[in-house]
Amino acid sequence: MGEQALWTRARLGRCGPSLDLLTARFDKHVYAPHAHDEFTVGVCVDGTEVIDYRGGHIRTGPGSIVVLAPGEVHTGGPGNATDGYAYRALYAGTSLLTDGTLGGVPHFREPLIDDPELASAILLTHTELGARPDPLETESRLPWLLTALARRHSTAPATTDTIPGADRLALLVRDRLADELLDPPSLAALAAELGLSRYQLLRAFRTTMGLPPYAWLAQYRVTRARRLLDTGLRPAEVASLVGFADQAHLTRWFRRVLGVTPAAYRNSVQDRRP
Repeated sequence: MGEQALWTRARLGRCGPSLDLLTARFDKHVYAPHAHDEFTVGVCVDGTEVIDYRGGHIRTGPGSIVVLAPGEVHTGGPGNATDGYAYRALYAGTSLLTDGTLGGVPHFREPLIDDPELASAILLTHTELGARPDPLETESRLPWLLTALARRHSTAPATTDTIPGADRLALLVRDRLADELLDPPSLAALAAELGLSRYQLLRAFRTTMGLPPYAWLAQYRVTRARRLLDTGLRPAEVASLVGFADQAHLTRWFRRVLGVTPAAYRNSVQDRRP
């Protein structure tokens, strides 16, 4: 299987705190006893790992979610002599799990969780953020996922999902994102201005607009990019003018929204010009 550990650092919104993502694959590596300041949320993707935690042993398998609380000493190593183990983990500050719950730090009675839908969502988000850790995308996706984790599997009660004036609030956020598309504000800052938690802002926006904030902004950027391509500008020029990180980032979203690359779209439009 091989020994490999790849760390990626994402940022939660403009000027927001960082969050670490780990992709690990080991044959024989055994961790020394240690603890983290954040919640460790991991998903096993291959093999079996045995984790010593809270005086007991956790045995993971592919698709299982493991949640380790901040400050809890633990170890980890291969579950047998032949298979090794592989997992993906993220290290989340407590606030990412408390936006949609009451009662302080969530308590997970069982550190090993069987929730295939949530495990798949965590793995997908981990992969996509690890490849391109866009601050607004990170801040749009992780609080939503981790609130779902806390609500489904911790003892913390959920906050109310009723948000007075949700439509109006969502439109205010939409307009701010559109106005500042080159350097969008953080959702935490917007939520504070509106007197909401970040989870409440995300819920209001998704309910009203049908998309999370980062996806709405990406589609808005594609619309703006299309107009600029119509004028003959090259995709590499257009990407920076509408707020995408580079041409590859523009291409990924342009194809998602319109089904073609920006270069193919531009060439088609230019071919049809009189």
